[in-house]
Amino acid sequence: MPRGNASQSKVHYQGKEEDFIIFVDDTESVKKWKEDRSIPLAQVVSGFKIFVTHKHGAQGVLDSASKSTLENEFGTSKDDDVIIKILEKGSIQETENAERQGTTNDSMGGSVAH
Repeated sequence: MPRGNASQSKVHYQGKEEDFIIFVDDTESVKKWKEDRSIPLAQVVSGFKIFVTHKHGAQGVLDSASKSTLENEFGTSKDDDVIIKILEKGSIQETENAERQGTTNDSMGGSVAH
């Protein structure tokens, strides 16, 4: 996962019962994969993990998708098959994480004169 002010890309698929999210390395790799299916999925996705947002769209709390949820929506619970369907039919979203700022030690430890 990116840290600091790195960008984060994900693909959102709105299903009949749930919204599904997978994280991808970047939007460019997804576009290349759509044109050339010989590119391995491992070079496109950030992890073979499928998340649900409980009908909260691309936002909200991410929970792991259960096998039964995948089976009901996609007709299979095989992660590879589901990820391919999400990549094909989902929308790519890219977010920029805010840079971490702020004081690191408010009390300044033992450097305060007593």
